[in-house]
Amino acid sequence: MADAVDVEIRVMRADEFAEMRALCVRAFGDDSLGVLLDELRASWAWDDELSFVAVLDGEIVGQVLYTSAIVDAPERLEDVLVLSPIGVEPGWHGRAIGTELVTVTLERLARTRDEPLVFLEGDPRYYHRFGFGPAEARGLLRPSIRTPEPAFQVIDLGERSDMTGRLVYPDAFWRTDSVGLR
Repeated sequence: MADAVDVEIRVMRADEFAEMRALCVRAFGDDSLGVLLDELRASWAWDDELSFVAVLDGEIVGQVLYTSAIVDAPERLEDVLVLSPIGVEPGWHGRAIGTELVTVTLERLARTRDEPLVFLEGDPRYYHRFGFGPAEARGLLRPSIRTPEPAFQVIDLGERSDMTGRLVYPDAFWRTDSVGLR
């Protein structure tokens, strides 16, 4: 790994959406992520305060987005968050920018948000370092059978939640066929 860099992590400004979208497409090499971002931004799940960027020398070099979602719990619907997508400019991979984005933003969300849980689909070996763990082991069910059980992870924002039920993604994930790891 190359040396870590000191980046500023902050909420994305509205006029930076196109730049953030383009970065995400480059990071994944696939415009389907750009389409997902467009759909999320136009949906009920978008909150301007949940889109974060990593800035270095005035340039956006990373981004992470959290969106609103719900858990269909036994007694009622529960508000939660989903982390997706996260991307780092390809020329800046291996510099701990993604790690900084996740660490700083989770700490901020724990201080400022009421949602008790954050979910994601991702590599357990990577996300374990942040405190994410297997969601199904806690009685939280995958939104789709296309989501591999080990990839379906959750972290508490604050006190451990005893919530159970099925995660329901925002409709934008379904409309863009962005559910489940490919």
